[in-house]
Amino acid sequence: MPHPPEPFALLAEFDDADALFAAVREVRQAGYTWLDAYSPFPVEGLAGALGFREPWLPWIALAGGLVGGIGGYLMQWGLNAVDYPINVGGRPLDAWPAFAVISFYLMSLGTILATLGGMLALNRLPRLHHPIFDAPGFERVTVDRFFLAIELRDPRFDQQRTPALLERLGARSIAEVPA
Repeated sequence: MPHPPEPFALLAEFDDADALFAAVREVRQAGYTWLDAYSPFPVEGLAGALGFREPWLPWIALAGGLVGGIGGYLMQWGLNAVDYPINVGGRPLDAWPAFAVISFYLMSLGTILATLGGMLALNRLPRLHHPIFDAPGFERVTVDRFFLAIELRDPRFDQQRTPALLERLGARSIAEVPA
């Protein structure tokens, strides 16, 4: 007989944003790292309390722009000065002003593609369905509910201690999220 799938996370519901924020701080101080919070509106300071790090996306965009711009310049220089050198009116073979426009456009294209690809990779997208959407009552998160999810892959997760911690923090209800 097949085993039932292991749950994805524990989902705790809180009454307001202050209770959610306090719970996130306590859970982080207890050593949990694989957690996420959901609220109907942005809660100031919640991202920091969850332990979000500095974003990588600006660095990915910079790298894409540099690769695109430098690659575009080197491509044109290689074609005009090395592969097909044609002397037109005594101009130098590596006339950088002539290469600037295409290098700029390739820099812009590299930035855009790197940003889009980096955003998708960092957010682990495309993901057509997330297990949290199957949690009972989660549809109210867009209206008036505040949730804290602790994933079972967290090294500190314990079947008895984690729900007890969430109850002690004032969770209105605690539910297992099916995987």
